[in-house]
Amino acid sequence: MHLEDIEPQVKDFPYYSHHTHAAGPVMGRFLQELHDNKRIMGTRCPSCNKVYAPARPFCMHCAAALEEWVEVSNEGELLTYAVVSKGHPYQPRNAPFVLGVIQLEGSDSAMTHLLGGIDPDPDKVKIGMKVKAVFDEGRRGSILSIKYFEPVS
Repeated sequence: MHLEDIEPQVKDFPYYSHHTHAAGPVMGRFLQELHDNKRIMGTRCPSCNKVYAPARPFCMHCAAALEEWVEVSNEGELLTYAVVSKGHPYQPRNAPFVLGVIQLEGSDSAMTHLLGGIDPDPDKVKIGMKVKAVFDEGRRGSILSIKYFEPVS
């Protein structure tokens, strides 16, 4: 069975989250590259050669320290998604919106981010669709320096 053959599930549950934390040196550099250069950077494992984007300090597979920085593509594939239909004060935009899990070309990991330029109707969003990063011109030094990922025509 493939993910494309599974019907989407709709769940209704409350979610509340309010927290902040320091980015640290690795995520700090990742966010600085987004802000200053509109580049998505990852880190490559010297042992198993996996690339993580967003960048990580250690390999999740073999626990090696990751010190080599590599640029990954601004384009990738939508692995899965959720349509957020209820608003909450801490959300990055007003509901409804689509939150996607995206694997960028050149990366062995995935990142969660907003989808834009697409109707938030679950019938309009497709697993496997190609998407590309759209950078916020008023970049703010956070993951929201990427405004959203939009479908590639």
